[in-house]
Amino acid sequence: MATRQNSSNGKQKSPRIQVVLPEDLCERLSELAEKESRTVSNMAKVLIQEGVKQHEFKESSVSKELEIKKNKTENFINALERQKTQRLKGIPKRLKFKRN
Repeated sequence: MATRQNSSNGKQKSPRIQVVLPEDLCERLSELAEKESRTVSNMAKVLIQEGVKQHEFKESSVSKELEIKKNKTENFINALERQKTQRLKGIPKRLKFKRN
């Protein structure tokens, strides 16, 4: 859970989180921050924002795909249900077997 602190003038600061990073990841983050002339903290914020956006986009696209599949299935079922049923007039004269 993110925590909020108060600044010296009484206003609330932005929510803060505390994260423990492995050494190699921390070094890579520092290198990225240095390349973009950012602080390590700000670089972490930017990368988290991008990751959250990508995750939300992925989630929305997956839910859209499921909705499309559900609609296709419903349409197929409805089309089958709309078909008229026909009685067979005797047995079929020829049976066709498809072989692989």
